[in-house]
Amino acid sequence: MSSSNASASSKSLRVAVVGATGAVGREMVKVLHDRNFPVAELGLFASERSAGKVQDTPYGALTLKAFDAAVVKGYDVVLLAVSGDFAKAHAKDLASAGALVIDNSSAFRYDADIPLIVPEINAHVFREAYAAGSRLIANPNCTTAIAVVALGPLHKAFGIKRAIVSTYQATSGAGAEGMAELEEQTRNQLDGKPVTNSVFRHPIPFNLIPQIDAFQENGYTKEEMKVTWETRKIMEVPDLPVSCTAVRIPTYRAHSEAITLETIQPVTPDAARAVLADAAGVKVVDDPANGAYPMPLNATGQYDVEVGRIRNNIVFGDHGLDLFVCGDQLLKGAALNAVQIAELAL
Repeated sequence: MSSSNASASSKSLRVAVVGATGAVGREMVKVLHDRNFPVAELGLFASERSAGKVQDTPYGALTLKAFDAAVVKGYDVVLLAVSGDFAKAHAKDLASAGALVIDNSSAFRYDADIPLIVPEINAHVFREAYAAGSRLIANPNCTTAIAVVALGPLHKAFGIKRAIVSTYQATSGAGAEGMAELEEQTRNQLDGKPVTNSVFRHPIPFNLIPQIDAFQENGYTKEEMKVTWETRKIMEVPDLPVSCTAVRIPTYRAHSEAITLETIQPVTPDAARAVLADAAGVKVVDDPANGAYPMPLNATGQYDVEVGRIRNNIVFGDHGLDLFVCGDQLLKGAALNAVQIAELAL
């Protein structure tokens, strides 16, 4: 079932995108336009070195402004596509001035009093917090957002007892620099030139790197633990057993995830497909005999998360499910999800 556009609203809002020159910031502007968000005025804010430059957008050519907290406080909605340190320095102050602030960094995701929202799954948490005056909302990690769009409906229908996730994450997860390193070093590899790495810990062309972010004391990386912590918070199951192995792969865009579930209630592949076919933000792509299953090539640029390879898990039997998920991490994993959160306030 496809994601719907913003509902008709009499509101017309001043919207600021902070970090507008980055990949996520640019996608935020495009999504605002594509979903007909009621923008009365759009402000694009970036670093001092970008101030004064003109950026082409679906709204026309707009001049970038240097970030000024006093100016940004005048906006109704502030979308932050900035570092965690920047968000920690400014987000709460902007929200206290009355703006709805949606932060794409990890700065506030684990704060008990700040909602972590994926609208298809826990919009009620946003509405309750917003009605109570909360104006700072956290956007989840891209890998988690893609996963829970599929896991939420399955949990509601069958109950999830435990989840094991293996991710296949595109180089754009490390920003434009990650994609550039993939492209340049792949050319070098094919041309017989030296292959060096600066963005990733090891060369990425024709390789897989089973490390994303720093290792923690328990042997998992921080990226892997984000999936555990955030899935629990979004799905409101604080003790849900979730184990993740996160792997960087040599693709440009869209993250993929192989997910194994043990369910509380018995589950069949047909029952799971029926649930997912009705789920917001999900596109079931599951005809393996004809080569139809989720792939980054097809998920890139799409709003919906593709789900396929749905089958009973032979370890857990009729209480087990295996599936493969693929979603555009710059969209559902970041920009789209942020705009969808803003739509909840209309």
